[in-house]
Amino acid sequence: MSFLQRFRKNDACPERGAGRPNGFGDLSEEQLEAHLSIARYGRFTLTEAVRPSYDLEVVPREGFRRETFKDKESGVSVPVLMAAATKEHLFDLFLELLTPLGDEVDVVLEMSHDRESGHDDAYREHIDMPVLKSTLCDFEELLTDDGCLGVAVLNPSIPLEVQFDEHKLLVMYGKDLEPFQEILERYGIYDADDVKFITEAEHIHSSSDEFGDGVRELRYRLGIDD
Repeated sequence: MSFLQRFRKNDACPERGAGRPNGFGDLSEEQLEAHLSIARYGRFTLTEAVRPSYDLEVVPREGFRRETFKDKESGVSVPVLMAAATKEHLFDLFLELLTPLGDEVDVVLEMSHDRESGHDDAYREHIDMPVLKSTLCDFEELLTDDGCLGVAVLNPSIPLEVQFDEHKLLVMYGKDLEPFQEILERYGIYDADDVKFITEAEHIHSSSDEFGDGVRELRYRLGIDD
Protein backbone atom coordinates (compact mmCIF):
# COMPACT_ATOMS: atom_id res chain seq x y z
CA MET A 1 0.00 0.00 0.00
CA SER A 2 1.41 3.41 -0.96
CA PHE A 3 1.91 6.30 1.44
CA LEU A 4 -0.92 8.17 -0.27
CA GLN A 5 -3.33 5.27 0.18
CA ARG A 6 -2.48 4.99 3.87
CA PHE A 7 -2.69 8.77 4.23
CA ARG A 8 -6.22 8.80 2.80
CA LYS A 9 -7.32 5.70 4.64
CA ASN A 10 -5.90 6.53 8.03
CA ASP A 11 -8.15 7.87 10.75
CA ALA A 12 -5.80 6.77 13.52
CA CYS A 13 -3.81 10.03 13.61
CA PRO A 14 -6.53 12.54 12.67
CA GLU A 15 -4.58 15.74 13.26
CA ARG A 16 -1.63 14.54 11.23
CA GLY A 17 -2.78 11.77 8.92
CA ALA A 18 -6.44 11.92 7.95
CA GLY A 19 -6.79 15.61 7.27
CA ARG A 20 -4.47 17.98 5.47
CA PRO A 21 -2.26 20.19 7.64
CA ASN A 22 -2.42 23.91 6.80
CA GLY A 23 0.46 23.88 4.32
CA PHE A 24 -1.20 21.14 2.28
CA GLY A 25 -4.67 22.68 2.07
CA ASP A 26 -4.20 24.47 -1.24
CA LEU A 27 -2.60 21.58 -3.10
CA SER A 28 -4.33 19.77 -5.90
CA GLU A 29 -4.72 16.01 -5.66
CA GLU A 30 -1.95 15.64 -8.24
CA GLN A 31 0.44 17.87 -6.30
CA LEU A 32 -0.31 16.07 -3.05
CA GLU A 33 0.15 12.63 -4.59
CA ALA A 34 3.42 13.66 -6.21
CA HIS A 35 4.79 15.05 -2.92
CA LEU A 36 3.75 12.09 -0.78
CA SER A 37 5.27 9.67 -3.28
CA ILE A 38 8.75 11.12 -2.70
CA ALA A 39 10.72 9.19 -0.09
CA ARG A 40 14.29 10.04 -1.10
CA TYR A 41 16.05 13.36 -0.62
CA GLY A 42 19.63 13.20 -1.84
CA ARG A 43 21.24 10.30 0.02
CA PHE A 44 18.50 10.19 2.67
CA THR A 45 15.51 7.84 2.40
CA LEU A 46 12.47 8.28 4.62
CA THR A 47 10.46 5.36 5.97
CA GLU A 48 6.75 5.20 5.16
CA ALA A 49 5.87 6.70 8.56
CA VAL A 50 6.22 10.39 7.78
CA ARG A 51 6.60 12.99 5.05
CA PRO A 52 7.91 16.59 5.27
CA SER A 53 6.04 19.78 4.44
CA TYR A 54 5.37 20.58 0.81
CA ASP A 55 7.66 23.63 0.90
CA LEU A 56 10.46 21.47 2.36
CA GLU A 57 11.14 23.87 5.21
CA VAL A 58 13.18 20.97 6.58
CA VAL A 59 14.94 18.75 4.03
CA PRO A 60 15.57 15.32 5.60
CA ARG A 61 19.25 14.48 6.11
CA GLU A 62 21.47 12.41 8.35
CA GLY A 63 23.16 13.87 11.40
CA PHE A 64 22.91 14.19 15.16
CA ARG A 65 22.66 17.14 17.48
CA ARG A 66 23.30 17.61 21.18
CA GLU A 67 20.53 19.04 23.30
CA THR A 68 19.48 19.19 26.96
CA PHE A 69 16.20 17.95 28.38
CA LYS A 70 15.03 19.66 31.58
CA ASP A 71 12.46 17.85 33.69
CA LYS A 72 9.85 20.41 34.74
CA GLU A 73 8.97 18.63 37.97
CA SER A 74 12.45 17.87 39.31
CA GLY A 75 14.37 20.61 37.54
CA VAL A 76 17.03 18.06 36.59
CA SER A 77 18.77 18.57 33.23
CA VAL A 78 19.69 15.51 31.17
CA PRO A 79 22.00 15.50 28.11
CA VAL A 80 20.36 14.34 24.88
CA LEU A 81 21.55 13.15 21.49
CA MET A 82 18.96 13.42 18.73
CA ALA A 83 19.73 11.74 15.42
CA ALA A 84 18.25 11.14 11.98
CA ALA A 85 19.36 8.16 9.88
CA THR A 86 18.43 7.02 6.39
CA LYS A 87 16.06 4.08 6.10
CA GLU A 88 18.74 1.75 4.70
CA HIS A 89 20.41 1.34 8.11
CA LEU A 90 17.93 2.96 10.50
CA PHE A 91 16.59 -0.18 12.16
CA ASP A 92 19.98 -1.88 12.47
CA LEU A 93 21.33 1.30 14.03
CA PHE A 94 18.46 1.41 16.51
CA LEU A 95 19.16 -2.15 17.62
CA GLU A 96 22.86 -1.42 18.06
CA LEU A 97 22.10 1.70 20.10
CA LEU A 98 20.33 -0.54 22.61
CA THR A 99 23.56 -2.37 23.51
CA PRO A 100 24.87 0.24 26.03
CA LEU A 101 21.65 -0.18 28.05
CA GLY A 102 22.74 -3.56 29.43
CA ASP A 103 21.29 -7.06 29.64
CA GLU A 104 17.92 -6.28 31.24
CA VAL A 105 15.76 -3.28 30.39
CA ASP A 106 12.29 -1.80 30.47
CA VAL A 107 10.37 -1.08 27.27
CA VAL A 108 7.59 1.42 26.52
CA LEU A 109 5.34 1.44 23.46
CA GLU A 110 4.12 4.95 22.62
CA MET A 111 0.94 4.78 20.53
CA SER A 112 -1.22 7.54 19.06
CA HIS A 113 -3.64 5.29 17.16
CA ASP A 114 -7.29 6.30 17.67
CA ARG A 115 -6.27 9.54 19.38
CA GLU A 116 -6.68 13.13 18.24
CA SER A 117 -3.70 14.28 20.33
CA GLY A 118 -1.09 12.84 22.65
CA HIS A 119 -0.35 9.14 22.91
CA ASP A 120 -0.92 6.10 25.10
CA ASP A 121 2.03 4.43 26.81
CA ALA A 122 2.23 0.68 27.43
CA TYR A 123 5.04 -0.32 29.81
CA ARG A 124 6.86 -3.60 30.35
CA GLU A 125 9.53 -3.91 33.04
CA HIS A 126 12.47 -6.32 33.24
CA ILE A 127 12.84 -7.90 29.83
CA ASP A 128 16.06 -9.57 28.72
CA MET A 129 17.78 -7.62 25.96
CA PRO A 130 18.23 -10.62 23.60
CA VAL A 131 14.51 -11.41 23.92
CA LEU A 132 13.57 -7.79 23.28
CA LYS A 133 15.81 -7.46 20.23
CA SER A 134 14.50 -10.70 18.77
CA THR A 135 10.91 -9.55 19.22
CA LEU A 136 11.57 -6.13 17.75
CA CYS A 137 13.19 -7.74 14.70
CA ASP A 138 9.99 -9.69 14.07
CA PHE A 139 8.13 -6.36 13.87
CA GLU A 140 10.68 -4.34 11.90
CA GLU A 141 8.24 -3.17 9.22
CA LEU A 142 5.68 -2.07 11.81
CA LEU A 143 8.25 -0.18 13.88
CA THR A 144 9.79 1.61 10.90
CA ASP A 145 6.69 2.40 8.84
CA ASP A 146 3.91 3.11 11.38
CA GLY A 147 3.78 6.86 11.97
CA CYS A 148 1.63 6.42 15.07
CA LEU A 149 4.02 4.10 16.94
CA GLY A 150 7.21 4.74 18.87
CA VAL A 151 9.24 2.63 21.26
CA ALA A 152 11.48 3.61 24.16
CA VAL A 153 13.95 1.27 25.84
CA LEU A 154 15.51 2.25 29.16
CA ASN A 155 17.60 1.05 32.04
CA PRO A 156 16.59 3.14 35.07
CA SER A 157 19.51 1.86 37.14
CA ILE A 158 22.18 3.46 34.88
CA PRO A 159 20.15 5.57 33.83
CA LEU A 160 20.05 5.57 30.02
CA GLU A 161 17.20 5.64 27.52
CA VAL A 162 16.90 5.20 23.75
CA GLN A 163 13.78 6.29 21.89
CA PHE A 164 12.80 5.27 18.37
CA ASP A 165 9.96 7.72 18.05
CA GLU A 166 6.95 7.89 15.73
CA HIS A 167 8.89 10.21 13.38
CA LYS A 168 11.60 7.49 13.21
CA LEU A 169 14.12 9.76 14.87
CA LEU A 170 16.57 8.31 17.39
CA VAL A 171 16.77 10.06 20.76
CA MET A 172 19.23 9.08 23.49
CA TYR A 173 19.09 10.35 27.08
CA GLY A 174 21.70 9.97 29.81
CA LYS A 175 24.72 11.45 31.54
CA ASP A 176 27.21 9.44 29.47
CA LEU A 177 26.29 9.58 25.79
CA GLU A 178 29.74 8.76 24.40
CA PRO A 179 28.90 5.08 23.65
CA PHE A 180 25.94 6.24 21.54
CA GLN A 181 28.03 8.81 19.70
CA GLU A 182 30.62 6.16 18.85
CA ILE A 183 27.91 3.92 17.38
CA LEU A 184 26.41 6.77 15.36
CA GLU A 185 29.79 7.67 13.93
CA ARG A 186 30.46 4.05 12.95
CA TYR A 187 27.35 4.34 10.80
CA GLY A 188 28.65 7.55 9.23
CA ILE A 189 26.34 9.85 11.21
CA TYR A 190 28.14 12.85 12.68
CA ASP A 191 27.58 15.83 14.93
CA ALA A 192 25.98 18.64 12.91
CA ASP A 193 24.81 21.71 14.81
CA ASP A 194 22.92 22.94 11.74
CA VAL A 195 20.93 19.74 11.20
CA LYS A 196 17.17 20.18 11.43
CA PHE A 197 14.73 17.37 12.09
CA ILE A 198 11.38 16.70 10.48
CA THR A 199 9.65 17.52 13.78
CA GLU A 200 10.79 21.14 13.49
CA ALA A 201 8.40 21.95 10.64
CA GLU A 202 4.99 20.86 9.39
CA HIS A 203 4.84 17.19 8.44
CA ILE A 204 2.42 14.30 7.91
CA HIS A 205 2.24 10.96 9.71
CA SER A 206 0.88 7.79 8.13
CA SER A 207 -0.60 4.62 9.60
CA SER A 208 -3.21 1.98 8.73
CA ASP A 209 -5.68 -0.44 10.28
CA GLU A 210 -3.22 -3.25 9.55
CA PHE A 211 -0.54 -1.50 11.58
CA GLY A 212 -3.03 -1.09 14.42
CA ASP A 213 -3.53 -4.87 14.39
CA GLY A 214 0.25 -5.30 14.38
CA VAL A 215 0.60 -3.14 17.49
CA ARG A 216 -1.80 -5.39 19.36
CA GLU A 217 0.28 -8.42 18.34
CA LEU A 218 3.48 -6.66 19.43
CA ARG A 219 1.96 -5.88 22.81
CA TYR A 220 1.06 -9.53 23.22
CA ARG A 221 4.56 -10.69 22.28
CA LEU A 222 6.08 -8.27 24.77
CA GLY A 223 3.75 -9.42 27.53
CA ILE A 224 1.95 -6.09 27.81
CA ASP A 225 -1.72 -6.40 28.79
CA ASP A 226 -4.40 -4.03 27.53
